[in-house]
Amino acid sequence: MNALQLDTVRLSADRTCLEILDQTLLPGTVKVLNISKIEDIWEAIKLLRVRGAPAIGVCAGYAIALTASGIDTADPQKFCEKFMEQKEYLASSRPTAVNLFWALNRMERVMRSNLDKDVAQIKEILFTEAQAIRDEDVAISRSIGEIGFGLLKHGDGILTHCNAGTLATAKYGTATAPMYVAQEHGWTDFRVYCDETRPLLQGARLTAFELHNAGIDTTLICDNMASIMMKSGKINIVFVGCDRVTRNGDAANKIGTSGVAILAKHYGIPFYVCAPSSTIDMSLETGDQIPIEQRSPEEVTEMWYKERMAPEGVKVENPAFDVTDHSLITGIITEKGLCKAPFDKAFEELGIGK
Repeated sequence: MNALQLDTVRLSADRTCLEILDQTLLPGTVKVLNISKIEDIWEAIKLLRVRGAPAIGVCAGYAIALTASGIDTADPQKFCEKFMEQKEYLASSRPTAVNLFWALNRMERVMRSNLDKDVAQIKEILFTEAQAIRDEDVAISRSIGEIGFGLLKHGDGILTHCNAGTLATAKYGTATAPMYVAQEHGWTDFRVYCDETRPLLQGARLTAFELHNAGIDTTLICDNMASIMMKSGKINIVFVGCDRVTRNGDAANKIGTSGVAILAKHYGIPFYVCAPSSTIDMSLETGDQIPIEQRSPEEVTEMWYKERMAPEGVKVENPAFDVTDHSLITGIITEKGLCKAPFDKAFEELGIGK
């Protein structure tokens, strides 16, 4: 099974539901959920059935188009009021991934710019815009992949953390896109190391799953093995994804990413963040301003275990993300180009944030 042939999220052919690949069941079970109720879509985003910043953005675009299509009114202003209620509800599902808000805001702008039309036309325009978000995501990932591929050398060992693969986007992924592009160019002599990514094991369950099934030389390692792998010379470059990047280049990504960046800096290994321009939030100056999602303690103490693996009553911290300081980042790869410090000027030169 080639992961590039899997659709993470799509609109059904009859436009009555979202078809979401339930990533909480991978790798053991490949199951597509057919959901149409806004509460079920909210739950799918919250519980990581659909996950990864770009995929969440695609899902949000489809979701608001689908749920808005069920608004029963012919009055554009009343439609607008109901649309905004749905938008705010969907936006409350997760606080960190900026693509969620980016996609919903984009859909709102399209809706408001067409309030002079009848409601049936507005609904159709929203479906068209949602599809455009998906199509653009594929092109963005491909562009990031080509730029990242240009940084690779034959025989490289690549480290990645969490899942910024095709399962986190519409296709190709962000951090995995250079690997898929290398494969398309006929390269077979590179190898990929996947951090398992505790506590939700996205590296083990998702990245290792998709890369292995794509025929890429893939090795799974525990998170705390990254240092010895770097010291031994097995890792030559690091590609990671991100959920939000601030003006100065600080990047929020899955918990553990900043530790990888610190290790890479120590061993002199280039560390690249793969970031669609939609994840770059120029309204925030530094990573200190990024809200960090706190998740359930049970993800640390009980999930994946046959029995609880920590004493009852022990306190648990479970931040879902950490922020990698810009000083640790060699470059940020966007679909518009490779950005290097000072990142704010590099973003502005590429027209990001305008």
